[in-house]
Amino acid sequence: LAGTAAAVAAGKAAPANAAKGAGAAAHGGIDIHADGGYTTLPLVKDSIRIGVVQSRVRPVDAANPEPIKRENLAHMLELIENAQSWTRPSDILFFHEFPLTGFSYDWSRLDVNRLAIETPGPETEALGAAARKYGCYLVFGSYVNDRDWPGHVISQTTIIGPDGQIVDKHWKSRNIMGVHVAGTTPIELMTSTVYNCLDRYIELYGVDHVIPVTRTPIGNLCTSSVQREPELFRAMALKGGELILRTATGGFNPWDMQATAGYHRVWVAVCNNAVSPGNKFFEDAGSGGSAIYNEVGGVAAIATSGFEQLVATTMPIKEYRERHRQPDLAWPLYSPVYEKYVGRFKPSTLSKYLPPDLKDAARYLRDPKNTNW
Repeated sequence: LAGTAAAVAAGKAAPANAAKGAGAAAHGGIDIHADGGYTTLPLVKDSIRIGVVQSRVRPVDAANPEPIKRENLAHMLELIENAQSWTRPSDILFFHEFPLTGFSYDWSRLDVNRLAIETPGPETEALGAAARKYGCYLVFGSYVNDRDWPGHVISQTTIIGPDGQIVDKHWKSRNIMGVHVAGTTPIELMTSTVYNCLDRYIELYGVDHVIPVTRTPIGNLCTSSVQREPELFRAMALKGGELILRTATGGFNPWDMQATAGYHRVWVAVCNNAVSPGNKFFEDAGSGGSAIYNEVGGVAAIATSGFEQLVATTMPIKEYRERHRQPDLAWPLYSPVYEKYVGRFKPSTLSKYLPPDLKDAARYLRDPKNTNW
């Protein structure tokens, strides 16, 4: 969550770094401007190199996670070295959702709590050393444990700066719900998201962190592992997101990524897993397609296969920022509808109870007391 390195290390949010503009003060604590502009930090470069690392996803042994976790970390470090030493160096290297721990539908809550990393922790220390060595930002997803959220399963995207320190931590915003089955058995993801912990999340971190924008000297960064959620990405754009880094595991819809870029006039990078042996599916199932899309939804770079590779391009951030504005919405047309809408699933449900596994999550989250429809 946005804040100083010391605050992040303590597991608490801190006030965002001083930035140009005063959107938050003017809008009830939410950093959004009323003049089409948005809060920024001064740029240190006119153009930035974006590198998307399409790598394998390899699940650890939940009963003994450390050996494979160490191997996965070593593989990440090797790929960082390859990307920065053997090709044109990137200012941002972006990995997918689970490069350290992998993922399995078979894991219980206790399994995930056992195998999750801590931030900061030994993995972020090693990755931070690589970020310092190559002077780049590193962005990756992982299951994490947080002292403020004991027992929770948190899917978090971590941003490490070129000084090796954690710059920001972004929780997954929400899960797609009501559609998952394992064979014929209903299941739900048990991840604690911003939405299903909304009340306590705001209490700890403030309303501005519900839609986080990480303002850096190379641009305003947003991250997400959510798919087909246009309202989320519109909100990011309204708050000044310039580059949205989206993770996937097991596939995604390219049109969703292109539409995000084109509709909101932002750059979008998506990192999916590569061909991945050792999972409970065919090795190439849902692999590949990692890409970078420019502000009109055009393909700036795209993976040439489902195998491990670097997908990279240059974003003219200075020129883009000089002409970029917030999306222009005819909000009086839409707001009466949004104000009346009631979603199917209630927020803050996992602030009250933590299901031990995916089947119990389906039982609990689909219980009529936790739904509106």
